[in-house]
Amino acid sequence: MDTESDSIRESEESATSGFSQFNLDPAIIKGLNQIDYKEPTAIQAQAIPLILEGKDLIALAHTGSGKTAACAIPICQRVDPSRPQVQALIIVPTRELALQYATDTQKVGRFKGVKTFAILGGEDAAMQQSKLKHGVQVLVATPGRLIDFIYSRQIDLSQVETLILDEADEMLSMGFYDDLEFIIQCLVHEHQTLLFSATMPPPIQKLAKSHMNNPHEVNLILEVRDPDKIKHCFVYCAPHDKESELIKQVEQMNPVQAIVFCQSRHQVEKVCQVLQKKFPAVDFLHAGMSQDIRTIVTSKFRSGKVRILVATDVVARGLDFSKVSHVFIFQLPKDPDVFVHRSGRTGRYDKEGLVVSFVTSYDLDLLRPIMSHLKQEPNWLGEPPSEGGRPHRPRSGYSRRPPRQNPK
Repeated sequence: MDTESDSIRESEESATSGFSQFNLDPAIIKGLNQIDYKEPTAIQAQAIPLILEGKDLIALAHTGSGKTAACAIPICQRVDPSRPQVQALIIVPTRELALQYATDTQKVGRFKGVKTFAILGGEDAAMQQSKLKHGVQVLVATPGRLIDFIYSRQIDLSQVETLILDEADEMLSMGFYDDLEFIIQCLVHEHQTLLFSATMPPPIQKLAKSHMNNPHEVNLILEVRDPDKIKHCFVYCAPHDKESELIKQVEQMNPVQAIVFCQSRHQVEKVCQVLQKKFPAVDFLHAGMSQDIRTIVTSKFRSGKVRILVATDVVARGLDFSKVSHVFIFQLPKDPDVFVHRSGRTGRYDKEGLVVSFVTSYDLDLLRPIMSHLKQEPNWLGEPPSEGGRPHRPRSGYSRRPPRQNPK
């Protein structure tokens, strides 16, 4: 019987030879096999040993680099499933990311018996409280709901040994700095702090300096600005032609799965209605929807039941949609980093991806810093803007406004 057990263990370790270097519990190795994790990514290879050693860590890496597993694997290794208390606290900016984080961590630690749970706004707080009472070792939370639980004394954080702030720059840009300060100050006991971010703005530097103990830094931002497997193309058109151009590109490219990024909730719903008239399996997602509906749409998209998802930036960071072959950026963002995060929804797991961005004459000032960030010239599909300061006006559908007549 022992021989059979040893044989199974050797088989499991050889199946994930890349992760066996970390001396992980065989139950963790089995969990990694189940989700087909064979080799660690760059961020995982550098971060996992430091986390296992109990070091504080600042990890800078782009979305899609494997940051979730870089946390989940060592956290599941370190927690004790025989203790019902929360031992690892993971804070993320959005509800969708919280649910994904909890799901992925549960898969990594399930054979070890690690219980993971997410608390977030928009869901029944009483049910969440009941789940916590039954024992949770890894808690994932959005800042607002966590603070609600802290104020109402419905949660015990006295046994937290590791605090993780993921997508830290996004949380700060959403105005969560004071909330994060409050949460960190509630952890009065000694603990490990891990900070994952794509950028390092001054507020994050301040947060790290105030609350971290000689943190080690892993910086992969300088190594890869934008994955080579992602190709960028641009369509220049008049503002009133963007919807028809989007339909044209979707028809020609026939994506396996696509995300269409818009700037506002109103724009999302309008573009979705236009696409639903032309294509099957189209749905939309934005922060104004109830959490139940958001969860259903996300699940349907992840399972392939939704082929085209029209969304705001609520899905631009951290979420893992492995089947997305195309990203269409209907409205260019003002921040080049947001453009990169949107682009990162495709080209995952060594697959190639295509990003098609729609540009009008009003967007050219936004395009320049984006192309500087990507370190390349735009690849235009169709006629490009004219050279010089004044772009050409696309011919289709354009007519000059008649001159004003002087009143008699």
